[in-house]
This record gives sequence, C-alpha cells and structure tokens, in this order.
Amino acid sequence: MIKRRLSRQISIGNVKIGGDAPISVQSMCNTDTRDVNKTLDQINELASAGCEIARLAVLNKDAASAIKEIVQKSQIPLVADIHFDYRLALACIENGIHALRINPGNIGKAEHTKKVVEAAKAHNIPIRIGINAGSLEKEFQEKDIPLYEKMVLSALRHVEILEDLNFYDTKISLKSSDVLTTIEAYKLIADKVDYPLHLGVTEAGTLKNGLIKSSVGLGTLLSQGIGDTIRVSLTENPVEEVHAGFGILKALNLRQKGVNFVSCPTCGRTQIDLIGLAKQVEEKFKNLDLPITIAVMGCPVNGPGEARHADFGIAGAINEGYIFKKGEIIARVPESDLINSLENIIMESYSSVK
Repeated sequence: MIKRRLSRQISIGNVKIGGDAPISVQSMCNTDTRDVNKTLDQINELASAGCEIARLAVLNKDAASAIKEIVQKSQIPLVADIHFDYRLALACIENGIHALRINPGNIGKAEHTKKVVEAAKAHNIPIRIGINAGSLEKEFQEKDIPLYEKMVLSALRHVEILEDLNFYDTKISLKSSDVLTTIEAYKLIADKVDYPLHLGVTEAGTLKNGLIKSSVGLGTLLSQGIGDTIRVSLTENPVEEVHAGFGILKALNLRQKGVNFVSCPTCGRTQIDLIGLAKQVEEKFKNLDLPITIAVMGCPVNGPGEARHADFGIAGAINEGYIFKKGEIIARVPESDLINSLENIIMESYSSVK
C-alpha cells in the first residue's frame, strides 16, 4: 500500500483536497467561457465521466461575468484560470467561483494582490499557485541551476507572498512538458511545504503520447505518495483526460472508481478478432461504475485460468466465445452475441458483486 505524503487539507466547493481525502481528478474546459450553454454542456459531460473539478479560462470581463450563471448551474466545483488581471479574479470571486488559479506575484502591484487575497479569504476560496516551466519569471530563468530548482524557487516566492498576507488556503502545481523535470520539481517542493499538490505533465501531447508521458510522470510521483489532485493534460476531448486520470489512480490502487479492464496481448492461438472485441468491451463498460474486473482473453485454453482474478470475462474461440466468472466457464456464445450476453450476466449478478 502506498503511504501518501501528509498535506494540509483545503476544500474546493464540496471536494476536499489533501489530508486523508481521496486523490481527485480534474480537467479543463476547452470551450469559450463566454458561451454559457456550450460550457455547461461540456461540464456536464465531464461530470458524467467522473470529473470532480473543472477549470475554466477567464480571458476577459465578459468571461468573468458568465461565471455567475455557469457556477449556479454546474454539477461540480469550478476553478477560474486567470493570468495577470486581478480585476478578473475579483469579479469571479463575486460571481461565486469555487477557486482561483492565479499566481500572486504576477498580478501587478502589491495592493492588487492584497485585494484578491482579502476577497478570497472573505469567501473561503482557495488559490492554486500554478508554475509552468515555460513561463518562469526572468529572475529565475537566469539562475545557473537545474530547471526544476528554478520552478520550486518561483513557487516558494508566490507562497511567501500569500503567507505574508496570512493566506494558507493554497495548493501548488509545478508543470513541465519534460517528464523528469516535472518529477524532480514535485519531489523537491514536497519536502519544503505541506500544501496539497496538483499533479500534471503540461503539454503532454495527443492521446497516445500524452498518456505515456502522464502515466510515467504522475505514476512515479503517486507511487511515492506525492500528489493530492491530478489532471492528465491531453490534446483531445477533455473527457479522455478524466478517464485517463482514473485509470492511473486505479493502476496504483489509489482509487477504485469504475471497471478494471484487462485483456491479453494476442498470440497465434487466437481464433477471434480479439483486438476489435477488446475495444468494444472497453467502450461498452467504460462508464459502468462497479468495482469489478472484466477480462477479454484470446483463447479458451488458457484464458479463464490466466484471468482467474477477473470477476467476469470472455475467452475467444472460432466464431464464438466463452463467458467466464471467477475463472469458471458459465456460457458458450456466438461471437456476435458475446458483448450483450456478457452485459446481461454482469447486470444479473450485480447484487452479488456489489
């Protein structure tokens, strides 16, 4: 079992982050925040996939104004992503936002920072300090030290600004597109502060490459007990970020939300379209929120035995397949009926599985 780093706990809406709270999964809308209906549609889609917190870009005062209606109708807590303009932060706070992503050292005069922090304190709104390796302040860029150390110095400067204003409702992210830089930055900051950490590998890429980078980066840190909330950044539909996030947590036994899906890599014994079948089964049950394992195996000779740990599974044969439960074959079904038959058996067995 992974022993998690002990961090202080904050709340974003009704979602607790840090302490003994489950590691939460976040995403970010890619809609124009000014378009309330489209943004709400995407928030609902994310929430249906299991997303627990969504971040919105607030580029101007019209977007900040739209926050009011979006917050009122959202199923999940929302974070306003703001750069440089403290007035947008104040407007979002007044309009009911649940949290801010804004770096206090980058919003101009000290009096501006103080106004934002005082408003955040008055409304119990946490602030996420978000450090990105590609946009460090010049004073840190010029230092002759490793990049991850520059990122941590930048984060600590922003932390100091907030602490000087007696603000401690903070979480921190230190993201780089380089996996090793990201890992080292989080490991270093984890030893220096007790604030909760938001994990992510930024600009990770499209679905395939992004999943690889994020799985390595986030998986390494989470396996060491570092991380309180995560976002898997992908150039893809944000819903895929949510599925990926829960997949990473599930692989480390940190969250058990949804089905655990396993399948064999095929071999010369396979007499069925195993690749196509596995994809169909994965798609069919991706939103089934049951703590069960479903296996798709290539042959009836070794399949049920090798996947004995699975609650339910399919073992392929010639133009047909066998459905098994806990390693025991319980039905022989034509290939065209395999998925529907598997679904019926799972749902019939739901009360005993639950």
